[in-house]
Amino acid sequence: MPRHAILVIDMLNDFVGEKASLRCPGGETITPDLQRLFKWVRGRENDDVHLVHIQEAHRKNDADFRVRPVHAVDGTWGSDFIPELYPEGDEYIVKKRRHSGFAHTDLDLYLREENIDTVVVTGVWTNVCVRSTATDALANAYKVITLSDGCASKTEEMHEYGLNDLSIFTKVMTIDEYIEAWDNDKDPWIGGGDKENKVK
Repeated sequence: MPRHAILVIDMLNDFVGEKASLRCPGGETITPDLQRLFKWVRGRENDDVHLVHIQEAHRKNDADFRVRPVHAVDGTWGSDFIPELYPEGDEYIVKKRRHSGFAHTDLDLYLREENIDTVVVTGVWTNVCVRSTATDALANAYKVITLSDGCASKTEEMHEYGLNDLSIFTKVMTIDEYIEAWDNDKDPWIGGGDKENKVK
């Protein structure tokens, strides 16, 4: 059977919630669905599905702030995970300073150490950090699945744009389809998923 890593991208205080400095309203919408996904993963007896938390954590004078407002500075409340989706136990955390979870981080090393062959992307924003991370996952020779109802962007239009782009090179499916495949001892990469039915 395959080994999967579910990448939970930037579900942080500066992106999700009314006090977020770069609020992604869709982040609040997907939080209950991601909570359900977390509960399923954490309740599994096997370790063939990992939760990996991707955390934007900038330095104070990060070059990123030349083009975007200051946000998610390492060690601040804004860079911390929202309480509803807080990491538990030994779930791996990857800090990043750029859009992609692979850019200048040890994410690829961790995945190879754990013999992960499939990356599953979730989180915010669909058309920015989620897409960038998925692109780099493909470039690093991973199979990539996008959970359509586990991703969100600032607007539904942006989400749909990102999802349509992701459908070109990833397997797009819903959280329910993903869980159902595993529960029926099937590889989600092979069964289920149809982007025409997943774009909201």
